[in-house]
Amino acid sequence: MVRDGIYYALAFAVVAVLLGIWTAPAIAIIPILLAAFFLWFFRDPERAIPQDAGAVVSVADGKVTSVTTIAVNGQPRTSISIFLSVFNVHVNRSPYAGVIQAVEYRRGKYLNAMNPASAEENEQSICTLLTPEGHTLVFKQIAGLLARRIVFNRKAGDRVERGERVGLIKFGSRCDVILPTTAEVKVAVGQHVKCGSTILALLPPSQGGR
Repeated sequence: MVRDGIYYALAFAVVAVLLGIWTAPAIAIIPILLAAFFLWFFRDPERAIPQDAGAVVSVADGKVTSVTTIAVNGQPRTSISIFLSVFNVHVNRSPYAGVIQAVEYRRGKYLNAMNPASAEENEQSICTLLTPEGHTLVFKQIAGLLARRIVFNRKAGDRVERGERVGLIKFGSRCDVILPTTAEVKVAVGQHVKCGSTILALLPPSQGGR
């Protein structure tokens, strides 16, 4: 479980005790239910990380809402978008092993995460990852209508492993993974994916394979 869930749950547990003492005990049921919700929401289950060569794993639990080609610095890239509802696990994991080249935090709006414009206009954290094979991957944690805090606990220069925990987004949100167009996409729009265990795409053996 993510530590934040314990803090939220303890706060509501204290409120429940105080309400039980100062008012009717039945009223304490509401903060007790909220405490239980936060313990459930901040769950962090273990995942079996695929070891397939070139496997890019999902950075989040959720539903694939878009698989499309976009332009990044004038070059075509494949973008896979994943929508996280309030019912999904919100811990995020690295899609691949490599060295973090850059981490950028952008302030922005809180549009509905299903809105395509949210990919550029919403508050977000952008991580650029260089793989051992020489590929550059980008993954974004994007705030939504309910999300008000993005947590990314790695920095430029850090090495991460495929499926390693790297942060979370509180409440409903979106994650985008941006890949070379040479990647072989393994998911489709409408598919539900699991963070760290669902293979989104397969990268070619090396950057030179293009």
